[in-house]
Amino acid sequence: MVMMDGSLDAEKIAGYFKGKSILITGATGFLGKILVEKILRVQPEVRKIYLLVRAMDAESAKQRVEAEVTDAELFCLLREKHGKGGFELFVEEKIVPLAGDVMFENMGLDAPMLEELAKEVDIIVNGAATTNFYERYDVALDVNVVGVKYLCQFAKKCANLKMLLHVSTAFAAGDREGLIMEKPFKKGETLREGTYLDIDAELRLAGDVKKQLLLAAGDDASDKTERKAMKELGLQRSRHFGWSNTYVFTKAMGEMLLGQLHGSIPVVILRPSIITSIFRDPLPGWMQGTRTIDTIIIGYAKQNLSCFLADLELTMDVIPGDMVANAMMAAMVAHSGDEGAEVMYHTTSSLRNPAPYGVLYESGRRHFYENPRLGKDGRVIPTKEMHFFKTIASFHLYMLIKYKLPLEILHLVNLLLCGLFSQLYEDLNRKYKFVVHLVDVYGPFAFFRGCFDDMNLERLRLTMAPPTSPEDDLFNFDPKTVDWNEYFYKIHIPGILKYVLK
Repeated sequence: MVMMDGSLDAEKIAGYFKGKSILITGATGFLGKILVEKILRVQPEVRKIYLLVRAMDAESAKQRVEAEVTDAELFCLLREKHGKGGFELFVEEKIVPLAGDVMFENMGLDAPMLEELAKEVDIIVNGAATTNFYERYDVALDVNVVGVKYLCQFAKKCANLKMLLHVSTAFAAGDREGLIMEKPFKKGETLREGTYLDIDAELRLAGDVKKQLLLAAGDDASDKTERKAMKELGLQRSRHFGWSNTYVFTKAMGEMLLGQLHGSIPVVILRPSIITSIFRDPLPGWMQGTRTIDTIIIGYAKQNLSCFLADLELTMDVIPGDMVANAMMAAMVAHSGDEGAEVMYHTTSSLRNPAPYGVLYESGRRHFYENPRLGKDGRVIPTKEMHFFKTIASFHLYMLIKYKLPLEILHLVNLLLCGLFSQLYEDLNRKYKFVVHLVDVYGPFAFFRGCFDDMNLERLRLTMAPPTSPEDDLFNFDPKTVDWNEYFYKIHIPGILKYVLK
């Protein structure tokens, strides 16, 4: 059961993982790396950390884990502690790379390895996901939905399993306004009145459409045509049930399926919002990949983005990656052995400490005015102001006047000159359609007006004993401790420039 008496502290959380074996999927991702590093750093006596990665064989899996996980700068404190040779030996002793994939039954593992895992594993962390908003429907279903089913099947074979933690996304709740509660989805629940979500029917539909596309194409089958059709199917089905894109829709389905299948296994569903760079340890500012919000900073840095789709007064719900990993570890300890439990946590900031888009924009302006970027010729890149569109309609009007009308004039001239500008017209028209498509997919996300309740997570925070020293504050996941102005200016933006725009 959850401890509610202030009895969780850094020592107890770290101590919990001593002698434990943990299976982690999605460890090559940003959050997965942070979690692996944190466990190894705070509890060197963890028994084993099994990392399931896509690879052809065991050797390829080992190489991938080295290249994409343990070689990351994120592991700097562990390297300092153990020394280069010692670090490699430590990693070899603790980390077991597994060549497999959640989208296959038994995770694609052979019987002996599956049997070993079933005996050894105490905790399963499912961080595997495809996060592409415009993913192929069949691929998104395989990873974000079927993968959950296969992990549940395996979890029921584990003799010593204490709990399963599933990483979802806060935006699986949909494009709602007002306060969004930490409430699991019920079977068949949707965001559109009058509809019922049958997951098995959706899986059949995706398979049937894929077969039909292949049959219709015959010998003229084109990967590009099939890929586009399956992507469009994902958006169509998402919007039919009230979600804005394939990613959040299939993540919601994964949550729903987990709720149906977990049985007596204790389950925690963690819903982070936009995960940003590390706030405190081990490496402030470290990050991997770009978030939608970082487009503003990258555009500023390169001075190749004159406008952006955002209302600077709206809240962008962000949470640093180390805080998410800290919440994950605290939740694992709190719900270990809590038979049959299904608990949801919003690891978010919009309720406790909201950060408007304007804070990020002003921090970016301040940073680049005080630290101007240099071009390849060594000259200072002048920092220009950026225009923001507060509505999708105003953006479409801008695109119509600035690009679509000139394109139509070019099209007319091209016809009069017997196709002289055909290539130019086709290239520009394709780029125009691509931008409009991006706005269609990402627009609802940019103007999200919901606020995520985090009462469950606040209760978990209350179980934490107040730290008596900085060393005792190893598992902070309270967004109220973040000064967003300082964080973006001194940590996040320099992090983007150092680790993303290398």
